[in-house]
Amino acid sequence: MTMNLKHGLLLLCSATVVLTAGCSSLKTPATSSVAVSKAAVDNASDAGGAEFAPLEMHSAREKMAQANKAMANKDYKLARDLANGAQADAKLAQGKANSAKAQAAAAALNDDLQVLRQELDRAKN
Repeated sequence: MTMNLKHGLLLLCSATVVLTAGCSSLKTPATSSVAVSKAAVDNASDAGGAEFAPLEMHSAREKMAQANKAMANKDYKLARDLANGAQADAKLAQGKANSAKAQAAAAALNDDLQVLRQELDRAKN
């Protein structure tokens, strides 16, 4: 066997293994993806996502429901894709909630500082 033929066979075998592994992963349950995404949706909800980012939370919950249906129908690729979308929406909702809370805390701090300045001004006079 020549060196080029050996390399060609090795490349062909490697490509076959990679393709087979890639295709088989689409047939395995997306249990971990769905579980991680459910946790992300729960965390966003606990962070106040429904209050501060209702559209994103609604989208995340809808995608999770669809992912669960896809899992039940053994459409694991669709379940994985929907779960990933739900996770992205949930993270956005959690980020918006955290940002809104931080802005509210900053506004409250500014109000407190304003009151302190007024009291200091009164004390000087």
